[in-house]
Amino acid sequence: MPAAANEASGSVMSEEEMREQLVNAIKARALFYYAFYKEFSAEIGPEKTREIMKRAVYKRGLEIGARFARFAPSDMAGLKDAFLAFIPDPEMTFNPQLQSCSAAGIDIELATCPLKDAWRQAGATDEDVVIMTEIAGAVDKGTFEGAGFSFEPDTWRPGRQGCCRLHIRPRTP
Repeated sequence: MPAAANEASGSVMSEEEMREQLVNAIKARALFYYAFYKEFSAEIGPEKTREIMKRAVYKRGLEIGARFARFAPSDMAGLKDAFLAFIPDPEMTFNPQLQSCSAAGIDIELATCPLKDAWRQAGATDEDVVIMTEIAGAVDKGTFEGAGFSFEPDTWRPGRQGCCRLHIRPRTP
């Protein structure tokens, strides 16, 4: 990745600084989710908030899914390659670990998660992190269902190493 010029200061940003900014941008997204969740929960209750936020995040996933639709309903290898290539700076962000890829489906474990790290750094309880990973994970459900595949979320739970696990399957009619 080439160094980027910072026009305001005339300095050049290093690859390490760009990576740090990427991770911080993902963490900022997490903190927006968390702030919205807390505010809306105080107004309309946690269950209704969770439902609305998951629905909105899922809809964003549907939009993302269009880029992967060419692999539906069953090009699992193509989907795997395209999805893994889509993750920005994977080792620094979600560190996806491919567990399996066959005609039967794809299983990927996200070994790290800047969103979960941000919630932890903000003082979120385990219960809050469970809720927030469910909400944030709705983007994956929308992405893969929007692309024409079946998807089962397996979001983070206390005591689990890593974070979410993605289970993508060919969609059957």
